Amino acid sequence: MQITFLGTSSGVPTRTRNVSGVALRLPQRAEVWLFDCGEGTQHQFLRSELKVSQLTRIFITHMHGDHIFGLMGLLASCGLAANPERIDIYGPAELEDYLKACRRYSQTHFSYPIKVHAVSPGILYEDNEYVVSCQLLKHRVPAFGYRVAEKDRPGHFNVEQAAALGIPSGPLYGRLKRGEVIVLPDGRRVNGADLCGPTQIGRKMAYCTDTIFCDSAVELAQQADVLIHEATFAHQDADLAYQRLHSTSTMAAQVALAAQVKQLIMTHFSPRYAPGNPIELKDLLAEARAIFPNTVMASDLWSYEIGRPKADKPSRTIKV
Repeated sequence: MQITFLGTSSGVPTRTRNVSGVALRLPQRAEVWLFDCGEGTQHQFLRSELKVSQLTRIFITHMHGDHIFGLMGLLASCGLAANPERIDIYGPAELEDYLKACRRYSQTHFSYPIKVHAVSPGILYEDNEYVVSCQLLKHRVPAFGYRVAEKDRPGHFNVEQAAALGIPSGPLYGRLKRGEVIVLPDGRRVNGADLCGPTQIGRKMAYCTDTIFCDSAVELAQQADVLIHEATFAHQDADLAYQRLHSTSTMAAQVALAAQVKQLIMTHFSPRYAPGNPIELKDLLAEARAIFPNTVMASDLWSYEIGRPKADKPSRTIKV
């Protein structure tokens, strides 16, 4: 599981930061899942190592423009260049009407099926590998945070040990890999758990934006390997945060601390903290680390491999 930040600015793009977009790459199944799609997201795809042809699911947090204005353009381009089999889109109930209006007035016709799912708190998608759930956050409009949880996997199956016990390869191996107990023709009982290494614990990611500090964000992020949380304002501008229902850097850190996450990655920064201003982004980072030391600050096109966290920065920087 690899995260790539396609946009880390709040409200409007800047010279160095696009508006909101985060991609989650699942290399073992050649899929990319996208969280939010601000204007210019498809250009960010082109600048990254991601393949838009692998895009299968899009999760929209809320209907503000800096999170959805790139969606229609991306979907139209996918039909012309990527030719996906299908894209499932998840978001607030108004999202389907928005896309229908965009298609109608622009006379855009997709060459592939899309399915829009109106989300509500709880599990919204599950397969044999992943569970995706959401919670309602606290913002000026209905906004949802998302959690992706990889299911635990059995440990490595010891084929050599199974062969030494005289167990023939085939369907029995599959049952043993699942930890089942089998009975051999000679009456011996073999517990599959004894032939498997330690269980591989599934990785977990939470994505919370736009929101002020709220209990549902803490619940969504519980024990996550990575929490991606907005940090629009510095602590000194907390009054603005409460007025606009956005988080400060310290609020993001408090969510991470309360949820006992392993890594906090802050994003969605106000352009007011550009270099040379009285408060800069480095100050927001210092504020957050004073509460939750394992905090990093995302930049556009940075990638982070979940499972191999580093305290100072994401694991790989994509040079552009």
